[in-house]
Amino acid sequence: MKTFHPLIRTTYTALLMLAGLSITACAGMTQQEKSTAIGAGVGAIGGAILTGGSTTGTLGGAAVGGVIGHEIKK
Repeated sequence: MKTFHPLIRTTYTALLMLAGLSITACAGMTQQEKSTAIGAGVGAIGGAILTGGSTTGTLGGAAVGGVIGHEIKK
């Protein structure tokens, strides 16, 4: 059985949790709010990957992704 690097395993887990939450949590949200949430999630994952899982990189990626997602659907 192949074992995965902990960062890859964490990323897959975060993606699965994000997908599960997005199915139920976005029912009453506007399109702009959905885009903001998706941008923050994608940014957090990207920030974590690019910085090797640092908290600062994850939070920074979430902030930048959220702003971009918010601005796309204005």
